[in-house]
This record gives sequence, C-alpha cells and structure tokens, in this order.
Amino acid sequence: MKYAIAVGALAALTISTSISSGAQAADAVADFYKDKIVTITVGYGVGGGYDSMSRFYARHMGNHIPGNPQVQIQNMPGGPRSANTLYNVSPKDGTALGVFASSTALDPLFGNQDAKFEAEKFEWIGSMDRDVNACATWKGAGQNIKTLPDLIAAKKTVVFGASAAAATSSTHAVFLKKMFGANLRVITGYEGTNTVKLAMQRGEMDAACGLQASSVKTSYMAEVNSGEMQFFVQFGAKPEPLFADATMMFSMIKNEGDRKIADLIFGQTEIARPLAAPPGTPKDRVAALRKAMLDTAKDPAFLAEAGKMNLEIKPIPGEDLAKMFADYQKTPPELAKKAAEYIQPD
Repeated sequence: MKYAIAVGALAALTISTSISSGAQAADAVADFYKDKIVTITVGYGVGGGYDSMSRFYARHMGNHIPGNPQVQIQNMPGGPRSANTLYNVSPKDGTALGVFASSTALDPLFGNQDAKFEAEKFEWIGSMDRDVNACATWKGAGQNIKTLPDLIAAKKTVVFGASAAAATSSTHAVFLKKMFGANLRVITGYEGTNTVKLAMQRGEMDAACGLQASSVKTSYMAEVNSGEMQFFVQFGAKPEPLFADATMMFSMIKNEGDRKIADLIFGQTEIARPLAAPPGTPKDRVAALRKAMLDTAKDPAFLAEAGKMNLEIKPIPGEDLAKMFADYQKTPPELAKKAAEYIQPD
C-alpha cells in the first residue's frame, strides 16, 4: 500500500514537473517576443499574390505569437535572393521569416547554381495556403487564345512576363513550350505577377503564368470579370472552378515518362505560400510560430476577412511541410535532371 502511494506521488510529481517545464518554456518564448518585431520577407513585389497573402496573415498573426510581437512585411523580389538571404544572413532567433515559392525552395534539386541553401534545412513554419496554378492571356493575346491547344496552334509568338527564370511565372510557361511545342517567349525582370499584369495592360505582354487561385481572388477579379484576363490552362490534378474554361494540362500528357516529369514540376505547386525560418532558429520558437500560423488561420477575424474575399484558407502544418520538402529531396537524380530540362529557358 505504501509502495502504491509512493508510485502515485511520483507520477503526480512527474506530471507537475512536466506542466511546470512547459509553462516555463511558453513564458520564455513570450518573454523573448515581447516588444519585438517579426519581419516576413516576401520574395516578390508589392501587390501580387504572395505579398497580399503575407500581409493578410501579418495583420493577425502577432495576436497568436506568445508575447504578441508586431509583424511587418519586407519585399525582396529577385529569384532565389530572398531564400538565400533568409538562409545565410537573417538572424536565427525567430524574428526573421520568409515567403517564397515552393519552386524556389526546390531550385537546388533542379540544379540552379544561384540557390545557396538546402531546402530541408529551413525551419518550415507551414504553408499559409494550398492552391492551384494557371496561366492566362490578356485579351486572347490578340489571337483569340482561350485554351492550351489554341496556344499551341498560335501563329504569332505569345510573349509571357515573369519575375525570374526560376519563378513559376517563367518555368510553367517554358514547360508549355518544351512539352507541347507552344510558340511563346518569356521575358523576365518583373517584380511579380502584379507588375506583369500592369505590363499586359500597357500592351507589353500577352500572357502570364504563376497565377494561383487565391492570388486571382485577392488581386485580379476585376480583370477576370471584365473578360480581359482569360485563363487557358490549369495545372492541378483536379479542376479548379475558378479556371473552369481552361484546359486541364494533365489531360494532354500521353505517356508515363512525361507524366512523372509533370508530377514533379507541378505537384509541389500545391504548396502555395510556404513560410520558413532560418536553420538554427530555436526549436521552442519554431513550435510557437507553427502553432501561431495555424491559430491565425482559425481566427474569427481572419476568417471574416477571408470570407469577404471569397477565400477558403487551407494551411499546411509545418511538420507536414517539412516532410514534403524532405521527400522531394529523395527524387531520383535522373528524373530531377530531366524535369529541369523542361523548365529551364533556352
């Protein structure tokens, strides 16, 4: 009997100690973040989809990080520049976060020598959303292009605008050229899809890729509703209603080898807005940031704002995202090399 009491007392002491340790860890995180500023660096210009979604989260996320720090946005357009900076330069204390495309995170896998990082070593906070990508023309590119077969049959070269060679705005267009023989050309150097849209409005560009459903709903619905921006291809495995009239790209792939290449290139685009911290960020702060991102996505005020924009937010937890990127690193080298050939400009 005395032994049973002793064991029970020990168990109670263990639970109490565990709770106390957990509370102390939470207090330490809150103490660190109190009066701090968390900076989210967006790898694209102001007004595009990545920028809009990041600012959307930033308005609410500080309420869910222990210590309630201020959350601010910094824009750093230019290929893998923002990812390189986050990995190699930014403070590793939990005050620096970055948002860049999943395709940018996988640049090293596809042999991009400008990418000075290893994707699996980032501390992945989570993806702020899941999404589907599409490409669109501006006023039919002057050739009444409404579908992917229309683009393939175009007599006049269709000019696409993109931010950088490694961005989806470029790689998806290049894929259409190399896989299907589409008559197109890509011009890079724009800060993001919003500046590409402005270029299309000025008559400098005919079309754009890298358009995600959430970006369209937050930034481009006026142009879609007017009929000036028309989607001609979508890259998801399942149809996205917003792109209802666009060709399903996967329906046009006829052999298994090409399908494996397309799966590698477009499967990761589901990771719509990956949020990362530098390697070496303290684990307790990483855990707090992961929880804060998910809690933000459930915040009534956040959801009310999303509802006004007709957005259905579907975040990916940080642990799941880390596994997804780790799994991509296991891609057979010969498949990664072949896929890289389909997305690298000539």
